[in-house]
Amino acid sequence: MFAYIVRRLFLMLVTLFGISVIIFVLLRVVPGNIVDILFDAAGFVDPADKANLERELGLSQPIVIQYLHWIGGLLHGDLGYSYVSEKPALEEILPRIPITARLAGLALLFSASIGIPLGVISAVHQGSRLDYALRVVSLSGLSLPSFWLGLLVLMASVSLFGTMPIFNPNPKTWLEALTIYAVPAMAVGFRSAALTMRITRSSMLEILRQDYIRTARAKGASEASVNYHHALKNAVLPVITVIGIEAAFLIGGLIVTETVFNIPGIARFLVEALRWRDYPIVQNLVMFIAVVVVVVNFIVDMLYAAIDPRIRFGE
Repeated sequence: MFAYIVRRLFLMLVTLFGISVIIFVLLRVVPGNIVDILFDAAGFVDPADKANLERELGLSQPIVIQYLHWIGGLLHGDLGYSYVSEKPALEEILPRIPITARLAGLALLFSASIGIPLGVISAVHQGSRLDYALRVVSLSGLSLPSFWLGLLVLMASVSLFGTMPIFNPNPKTWLEALTIYAVPAMAVGFRSAALTMRITRSSMLEILRQDYIRTARAKGASEASVNYHHALKNAVLPVITVIGIEAAFLIGGLIVTETVFNIPGIARFLVEALRWRDYPIVQNLVMFIAVVVVVVNFIVDMLYAAIDPRIRFGE
């Protein structure tokens, strides 16, 4: 197990290094940069002033030198300065991380708490009217885009209450914070809940056909014990994989939801930074999302061994 963890940590570092190179190179090969955007907005181009600005921002240096400066600063906690606000990139990014983390965490909690029980119920009552109704709900969740659901929620709020939810970055109580984040979290978590439900149902149906389930029933075990203790415990591994993927996706996939609900999270900020070619912000945000994805996948692999004793990574 220890050898496996060491190998995985090494692969994580190699993966993050490759991602950092790809991020850096792709940003530089895309036509246009912050200097071009600034001078185009001003309506004139002075070659001397443009060259001075590129020199000040470090864009005139070879791409390898620029990359080494970025990685060196990253390892020392120096993320550089935003080209647009001229503030440290760390000061621009840090306040937005908790906002997106709360929204993604609440959406993930909603999807797991709704998707897993409904998936179990759908599998246990396979072929019934309840099963068909739940499958329709899951297909609806996979088919309806989150931005459309968000707009429907806003329209319903205006129609029923005469106002729409207004984001407050500093809620005074946990209840106020829950109220602020609950609506957008449910809008974006509906899709994840539908996916979790379908995976849970499929996995449960496969497990319920196994011989040891029939043996448990023959020994007189209750249906609740068979379904939740024997079946769900063995059917949960694919569900954990999906939840892990969704957790990583939600961190960077909340762009539309944060825009619709006017939430100043990192996903929305990333789009704004891309529009302005704000390299330090874009590089660090995408790298942060990559780290989250890699770490979540590592945690999921470790959970496999903790939940299923049959799995031995060292063998």
